[in-house]
Amino acid sequence: MLPPRMRFGTFLAPFHPVTENPTLAIQRDLELVEHLDRLGYDEAWIGEHHSAGYEIIASPELFIAAAAERTRRIRLGTGVVSLPYHHPLMVAERINQLDHMTRGRVMFGAGPGQLPSDAFLMGLDVNKSRDRMNEAMSVIVPLLRGEKVTHTSDWFELHDAQLQMTPYSRPSVEMAVAAAISPSGPRCAGTFGTGMLSVAATSEQGFEALANHWSIYEAKAAEHGHAVDRENWRLVGPMHIAETREQAERDMEYGLLDFLHYFKEILPIPIAGDLTTKQAIEQMNERGIGCIGTPDDAAAQIERLQKQSGGFGSFLFLGQNAAPWDATKKSYELFARHVAPRFQSLNENRMQSLAWARTNSAKFIGALMGAIGSEIQKHVAEQQTKKGE
Repeated sequence: MLPPRMRFGTFLAPFHPVTENPTLAIQRDLELVEHLDRLGYDEAWIGEHHSAGYEIIASPELFIAAAAERTRRIRLGTGVVSLPYHHPLMVAERINQLDHMTRGRVMFGAGPGQLPSDAFLMGLDVNKSRDRMNEAMSVIVPLLRGEKVTHTSDWFELHDAQLQMTPYSRPSVEMAVAAAISPSGPRCAGTFGTGMLSVAATSEQGFEALANHWSIYEAKAAEHGHAVDRENWRLVGPMHIAETREQAERDMEYGLLDFLHYFKEILPIPIAGDLTTKQAIEQMNERGIGCIGTPDDAAAQIERLQKQSGGFGSFLFLGQNAAPWDATKKSYELFARHVAPRFQSLNENRMQSLAWARTNSAKFIGALMGAIGSEIQKHVAEQQTKKGE
């Protein structure tokens, strides 16, 4: 029996330098999703952010609505909706509408909000974000299954609330909860029986936490009567590949340091210090924080994550926009052509067929030559018969 087919996609926060035209940047993000759809990628997850200038999509739902009209098969997820910022009924209604508009291609990813600056804009207490995420999920999950919910809390109320439209997907849209380093993500995912989206899987702390996160997730799911499946676990990490390591490094000269500076100054998880591009690449590769190299290097990174985690269903490129546009598209193409097939069992039968043909080539060629000789003899005999008439 063939193993499950690993899925691949992108996680678009997205990251765009403040020197770039934001209108064109969003347009390019849409074009990237179209490109991935043509290449056969499985998923694209779109983030929600409201401050710090780099992650410029405020509404993943709006982006998904536009992307869905431009694509045919790729699934589109919110990566993620920051639940403390929204009334849960409004979140459920928007996702349910997209479920219908995309004919079931939408996925719902939820989290507490990654940027503390977003919470400060709205006067929200960051310390309450994870509790509010859990509380919101407790009503969103049944709502997205078409159930009726009544709930009263200190920040929202629901009175016999129910989605106007029966969900398109049954029993509901696919759901996932973001997990980074703390146990809150796997605890929430296990409690509500959703998938898990490990957004910091290749950071040093996030990588070390992978196996423990699965254990927490599995135990919490069992506690609440949910079955777990590693196919519903997605890991995210930076990756850029080219035909050679040297070319991949040249591509990263375009914007890797800007990307790393943003992480160092704005987000709580620094990727690297003040280094040259070459030094930063060496540090990322050596520490496993990212993969800048060749298709073989990319395959080795996936295998490393498999070993550490114990197995997962999908790997998502963190969309860092650190390479020129053409090089970025080429990276995704190289991965689709030369890396994804190794983890999807796409060529095993072809290889077996080639080996079988090679092993038996003498017999096959002998039979072919015999058939050709027979036809030659038949032709000669026919000609001689005609001459004798």
